[in-house]
Order: sequence, then structure tokens, then C-alpha cells
Amino acid sequence: MSEKSSSSSATPSHAKGDEPRSVLTVEMLAAAAGASAEDGIWLDVIRKMDEVYNDLLQYEVALEEKNATLEDTQQFISSVLTSMSDLLIVCSRAGVIESVNEALASLLGVDAAGLHGRTVFDLFADEESRQHAGRLFSDQSGHAVEDCEMQLKAANGSAIPVSLNCTPRYNGVGKMMGLVITGRPVGELRRAYQSLRRAHEDLKTTQQQLIHSEKMASLGRLVAGVAHELNNPISFVYGNTVAMKRYAERLSRYLVAIHGDMPHAQREALRHELRIDRLLDDLPSLIDGTVEGAERTRDIVDALKRFSATDRDERRVFDLVEVIERAVQWVCKATADQFEVNLSLPPLLEVMGSPGQVQQVVMNLVQNAADATENARERRLEVSGCTEGSEAVIEFRDSGPGIPAENLDKLFDPFFTTKPVGRGTGLGLAISYGIVERHGGKLAVSNHPKGGALFTLSLPLAQE
Repeated sequence: MSEKSSSSSATPSHAKGDEPRSVLTVEMLAAAAGASAEDGIWLDVIRKMDEVYNDLLQYEVALEEKNATLEDTQQFISSVLTSMSDLLIVCSRAGVIESVNEALASLLGVDAAGLHGRTVFDLFADEESRQHAGRLFSDQSGHAVEDCEMQLKAANGSAIPVSLNCTPRYNGVGKMMGLVITGRPVGELRRAYQSLRRAHEDLKTTQQQLIHSEKMASLGRLVAGVAHELNNPISFVYGNTVAMKRYAERLSRYLVAIHGDMPHAQREALRHELRIDRLLDDLPSLIDGTVEGAERTRDIVDALKRFSATDRDERRVFDLVEVIERAVQWVCKATADQFEVNLSLPPLLEVMGSPGQVQQVVMNLVQNAADATENARERRLEVSGCTEGSEAVIEFRDSGPGIPAENLDKLFDPFFTTKPVGRGTGLGLAISYGIVERHGGKLAVSNHPKGGALFTLSLPLAQE
């Protein structure tokens, strides 16, 4: 069997021109088999080494990428800390400072690197602040502390009041490692608060000026009506005064006759001539009429004063029905063409607030209705009122063409107006909306299903 194998294996070597081999010994076969096994082991070793080398290369690439990311993150954090205007202190649970930012070092006038390793208690200027800080570090509950005012010590020994916030710092397994303290000088906070307060006061002043300016504009449009309203009682008082002046002259003549030497018959004739009896009967009504006219004038002037005054702090109970009637009367007197207003109101609606400001709102709504119906076939405004729960609800429905749908959402925006130039500022409804809102009420607008615009004014009723 082995000879056949040997002879068959020797045939190709002979074909190539090599020396013929007659027989392969058992020792030669065994040596060849051992060499083949040893080569396979070395090949496995080399293959494993290649795999390990490839893994090392991949690990190295990943490590370099992570190092680059870590450097970018560190650079980002460093730039953020450097640019922070707020103070930053990172310390251990024992209060040893591990890191601070430039804002703190600049505020205290020290080197940031020189603070590393020192305790945070060295930064405070007084014993009270150090004791307060000690209580923060002794509290291991992990609760954050906000707006804690303390005194930091500057390099020149002066005390700097700061407002500090303390937040616990944890490691990856949730163990508390220390505190992160941030803060800002209290002086800066106070300056910011003062600036904010001044801006708020300026805004309130501007708002009051706008309201007052709109009042004056409304009053200017109603001057004719107000003048007519004042003319009636003043004319009445003037007429009565002229009559009483004539009566005074007659009484003076008659008194001279009584105290003189005029005979009785002549005095009686003079009494009849001067109609002293009729004069005495007429005097009470003249005096009452004069007083009534003067009171009416006083009421109108008082209403004008209340309407034109800023009355920013005036809060009292007043009758809304009386305010509506007065506003309607003024607007109707100032309207050149016929403008009909029908009132359907309860006898009394007591609300709390400023009657002058609410009158401004009502006059604005009535004047807008008069303007909206200027070209309508019938100029009419229906004003109805009722109580719904704890509110007084007043509806103003005019006979005009209504409001375009695209303008309904803009109607209360400042400076929005559909009137021609010179007829409106666009502030009336915006200011009215703000006044009603400050009174705790609502002002809404819609188009009535049967035509015309519908404004709904709701105000809280005064509590008994």
C-alpha cells in the first residue's frame, strides 16, 4: 500500500526533471507531519496577533476621538465660566474650594488660582456669614438654597454684599460631592430693581397720559353738547337774576315811601302801582328756580371735573345707570344730525370704581355708534342693561352696517382705526378695554345676528 503511494507521488517529480526517488521512509513522513502541525500553530498565533493589533488600532482611534471631544467640552466649559458675570464657586463637602470663575476673582481682587485649596469660609467678611455658610455645609439633606445674602471679603478688606444660591453636586452614583455656589452682588441687583421700578413708573405715567389725552379728545368732540347743557341752567339763572333785580328796585322805592312822610293813601297807590303783593308772591319761586339752576350748573361742572380729572386712585361706589345717562346726554347734544338712543336700564346698578373713567368708556361706545350710523338710513342705538350673577351687563347695539369679520380681532388694538384721518386716533377702544379690565370687568364686541355692531360691557357689582 505504501509502495503504491510512493510510486505515484514520485511520478510528478520525475516529470519535472528532478532526481527520481524510489521510497519515502516512515521517519520522513512523520517529520513532514510534525512540520505541518507546527506551521498551523504559528499561523493561528499570527492571526490572533493581527486581530489584537486591529482592536488596538480601533481603541486608539476611539480614544483619540473621545480625547478630542473631552478637550472641546473642557474648552467650552472654560469659556462659559470665563464669560459668566455671575459668581461661581465649586467646593467639596468640607468647603474646600475646587474651582472659581474669573468673575469672583475680579470682584474680590485676588488671583483665581490662589483660591484653589482654601476653604470657602475664608471668603466671607463677617462671622455671621461664616456661621450661615457653616449651616449650609452641615445640612446634608441636599436641599438647594436661593437668595441667601452674605458678605464677601475683598482684597482691600472691604465687605461686598452678595446674594448667593447653593446647589448640591453629585457624582455618577448619586453621592453628594459638595456644593456649587452661584451669586451676584446685591448692589447690582438693587440697581436692576430700581431701573425696573423706574421703567414701570414711566409706563404707568405714559398710560395715564394716554388715558387723559383721550379724555381731552373726547371732551373736545363733546364741547358743543356740554355748552348746550350748561346754557340752559345758566340762562335760567340769568333770567331770574334780572327779574329779581327789577323786584329789588321796586321794593327799594316802596321801602323809601314807607319810611318817609308819604300819606297812607299815596303809599297804597304806590303799592298797587309797583305790584308789591304779586312781587312778594313771585319771589319764592324765583329764588327756588335760581337755586335749582345753580345746582344744575354745579352738577354739570362737577361731572366735567370728574370726567377730565386723572382720578387714578379714585375708587368708590357709584350708580352706573346715572353715568350712562349722563354720557348719552352729552354725546347726543354734540351730535349734529338726529341720533336716537333708547335706554332700557334698571333703576339702579351700583358698581365699584372710577365714575369718570367708566363714563369715558360709555361715551366712547356711544360716540362710536354715532359715527358708525352716520350714513345709515336710521341712526339708532339701543342700550340695555341687567344683572347676571355678580355682574352688571350693558349691551350697546347700533343700527349701522356692523364690523367686517377681519377687523373684529383688531378692534381693541392700539392705533387701529377705520375712521378717516382726523376723525379718530385708534386709542379710544384700546384705552376703554384697559379701563374695563382694570375694573375687573370685560369688554367684548361682535356683530348682532339682526345687523349692527354689539358691544357688551360687564362690570362687577359693588358688594354690600
